[in-house]
Amino acid sequence: MNKNQNPNYMKTTLLRFAALGVFLLFLSSCSQDSSKETAAEFQVPVTYYKLDNGLKVILSQDTTSPTAIVAVYYNIGFRIEPKDRTGFAHLFEHMMFQGSENLGKMEFIKLVQQNGGVLNGSTRFDFTNYFEIVPSHKLETMLWAEADRMRGLDITQENLSNQQGVVKNEVKVNVLNQPYGGFPWLDMPQYANENWYNAHNFYGDLEDLDAANLEDVSSFFDTYYAPNNAAIAVVGDFELEETKAWIEKYFGDIPAAELPPQPDVSESKQEAAKEFTKDDNLANKPALAVAYHMPPRNSPEYYAMGLLDQILVQGDNSLLVQKLEKEKGFSSNVGGGINYLGNMFNYKGPMLWMYNLTYDNDTSKEEVMGAIKEVMDGLEGVVTQEMLDKALIKIRSELYDNIGGTFGLGRADLLCSFALFDDDPERINSLEAEFRKIDLETVKRTISEYLRPTNRTVLVVNPLLAANEKTQ
Repeated sequence: MNKNQNPNYMKTTLLRFAALGVFLLFLSSCSQDSSKETAAEFQVPVTYYKLDNGLKVILSQDTTSPTAIVAVYYNIGFRIEPKDRTGFAHLFEHMMFQGSENLGKMEFIKLVQQNGGVLNGSTRFDFTNYFEIVPSHKLETMLWAEADRMRGLDITQENLSNQQGVVKNEVKVNVLNQPYGGFPWLDMPQYANENWYNAHNFYGDLEDLDAANLEDVSSFFDTYYAPNNAAIAVVGDFELEETKAWIEKYFGDIPAAELPPQPDVSESKQEAAKEFTKDDNLANKPALAVAYHMPPRNSPEYYAMGLLDQILVQGDNSLLVQKLEKEKGFSSNVGGGINYLGNMFNYKGPMLWMYNLTYDNDTSKEEVMGAIKEVMDGLEGVVTQEMLDKALIKIRSELYDNIGGTFGLGRADLLCSFALFDDDPERINSLEAEFRKIDLETVKRTISEYLRPTNRTVLVVNPLLAANEKTQ
């Protein structure tokens, strides 16, 4: 069920629909002065509480359409999976669809689909999530089903062996046997980071995947798939008190677990530029990725980097797109962002701001890096208040699109992430205000500290397809 090979699967597996109420409010706010004092904000309704067993519950009503989303997020992701078990968090995500106490193998999927719904799951840096979008009158059924597999999985050798094969094939198809497989979303963290928890192959080495056993699976489930290590969001058309009663009924008596201490995932400050080359036997054109370590989450510099991301790489008017595509003609696919496996809000540990492109064989790496240098050198003196204002409009548009899109799936994602990481899902309503606090001085300070060359890692793909074809 996982779609880690496409880091933006949440945006592409389903059609994106903007909720009408959100859209109209956004248009209204954009028609006003975009200054810090007068911009209007859309307020997401948030009801937040915890069950006695520690389960975090977030309810957000939206009667735009007769649908409901159930999203369950577990506070376990790639970043803290066991050593010598790379890819285990992802493997376990697959196990969650192999049957539980009352639903046999694949019956969870059938239950959702036969009731007119869609579903998926994914493993990210700091969480593993599962969601269903169903007609509103099937909400209780989905709550029961999610509680059933939280209560206990059907952990058998047959199911484990089957899913080991599935995940190994996924790695082969999407990474090992694919041109640019894993570039740069899987590769760059391994080059730019130093701490194993941030720098290992989280898709999984084939030997590690084979080494997983039933004891590993049972221990992992008992440790991390507990209510006090999870958050559940319900978004959509539902009755508040009725839904509270259902959640208490189905989840309330699931026992909490004793959670282990969190490992140290911090990264030391990068003081020297890094550059690496990766040979790719299947690639026919060179590619290049550039990454910088992000400021700490929720700091002023963190929000400034969100605005700089818009200025530098998001959209046709961004500086790197203008330079590399429009002016130099080196590429047609410059792209990037903060957190290639999600967005700048749904992670907890260290993160990279990154961008990447492919370019023609008759263009040298030095030419591409020279053009990048033209943009990045002296950036502090280039960024203006007008650019900052435009970046704010772009990021507000992106934020509201995320909150209203896919029947509210983006809203559920932010609510669960902020509940897990900050114990504060109401943060969803303060994001715009935090960006509006950022002034030009903060942006320039952020450029100086975080976009310095010594905080940079460059990864170049060396294409060997043509050379290999000549030797055959």
